[in-house]
Amino acid sequence: MKFIDEYRDGDLAQGIAAAIRQEARPGREYRLMEFCGGHTHAISRYGLTDLLPPNVRMIHGPGCPVCVLPIGRIDQAIRLAREHDAIVCTYADCLRVPASDHLSLLKAKALGGKIRMVYSTADALRIARENPDRQVVFLAIGFETTTPPTAVAVKLARAEGLKNFSILCNHVLTPAAMHAILAGGVAIDGFVGPAHVSTVIGSKPYEVFASDYKKPVVIAGFEPLDVMQAILMLVRQVNDGRAEIENEFTRAVTREGNLKAQVLVNEVFEFRDSFEWRGLGSVPHSALQLRRATMADFSEFDAEARFGVEYMPVADNKACECAAILRGQKRPEECAIFGTVCTPENPIGSCMVSSEGACAAHYTYGRFRSAN
Repeated sequence: MKFIDEYRDGDLAQGIAAAIRQEARPGREYRLMEFCGGHTHAISRYGLTDLLPPNVRMIHGPGCPVCVLPIGRIDQAIRLAREHDAIVCTYADCLRVPASDHLSLLKAKALGGKIRMVYSTADALRIARENPDRQVVFLAIGFETTTPPTAVAVKLARAEGLKNFSILCNHVLTPAAMHAILAGGVAIDGFVGPAHVSTVIGSKPYEVFASDYKKPVVIAGFEPLDVMQAILMLVRQVNDGRAEIENEFTRAVTREGNLKAQVLVNEVFEFRDSFEWRGLGSVPHSALQLRRATMADFSEFDAEARFGVEYMPVADNKACECAAILRGQKRPEECAIFGTVCTPENPIGSCMVSSEGACAAHYTYGRFRSAN
């Protein structure tokens, strides 16, 4: 397939791997964080760590929006379905995330909650149109990539006068999480920057990490050769003592990003003062809420305000190491319940639920076996 097969060429991968081994200096360790779960998935699926020298270590970041969603946010959605009789629409990955009282959205559905799996915001709008006598809430989740479609849905709901549609907003922001990781003291030499997120926000927002933190960022696509090339570019920057923002994914990402999408998001959303992330705690200005300004007030579509469902923090399962894994402080195989008590069929933590979660990727592709 054109523009896919070229980026999965095994011979080219071996060539890039040889270049990395040649460039990586034996006397030092290279700690590189792939922020996005899509990169974690590619690394595990294609066995890229087997091609790297031992001193080039990939560290998993928090880049899975399902993984970083704290338990209390899932609890809110369950309360909307069970206590307020709302139809809650959500993406498939959210259904099995463990919540309080041994529940999940899927289990709440089995107990009678009106919870629907959808593929897009358009599906949620359709359900609201088809059920005018029921309140429909879309569990809006994701990084900058999925925020524009939610903004479109809100604007359409206003234009159509849909009074039974609202969103439970959990859209979070990538640069804020990167700031929190670096401020938390995790030793990182550079970042493999997100692909899909960067198509929206561009490469410009990462420049602060080069100027203020002296950490290089290389934006990379999701194919194996994209990731390998980004690693090589980072190794070279570290060797040269450079901290620059480089763009390997030039076929899709520009410095300015998608300006039309940015304008749309800024019209509908504004910063939250603070938002709790699983693994990172409360991070200021790291998430969005519907805009409440006089000239552009979309707060009528805010499910938290409409139903009065306040957010209440909930502690993670004590045996689960998802928080440390999301911060880059532990690997999935260092969790005592990984692959035994906690599996994709019986997830204890969110990292084992999402297909982009680090634990799910390691379990699915057998990367954990190297630790035995």
